[in-house]
Amino acid sequence: MGKLLSLVGIVALGYAGVYVYYGHAVEQEAQRALDERGLSAVNVESVDYGLWAPVSTSTQITLNVTYRGAQAALDLGVEGHPLFSDEVAIRLDGLQALRLGLDF
Repeated sequence: MGKLLSLVGIVALGYAGVYVYYGHAVEQEAQRALDERGLSAVNVESVDYGLWAPVSTSTQITLNVTYRGAQAALDLGVEGHPLFSDEVAIRLDGLQALRLGLDF
């Protein structure tokens, strides 16, 4: 029983590492896609994705971005796997929220 618990613990730690690294890879890929489209002033703040996103080749994510005080949450679709695939396609599914900041 102890060996089984140890194995489960090791697998859980490994998956947690892949989960965190997946978020970092998606964030970099999204920033690269924005830069390629001439939107280098838009900063990616965070990426939200489901628990099973790292084991899927097609997933939905929410990308939180900022631009000069304005914040937006974008729904994106990711085709391909940023960790294990050479080709990753990111498509915009919709604008979830837009908050305009007022600087005086």
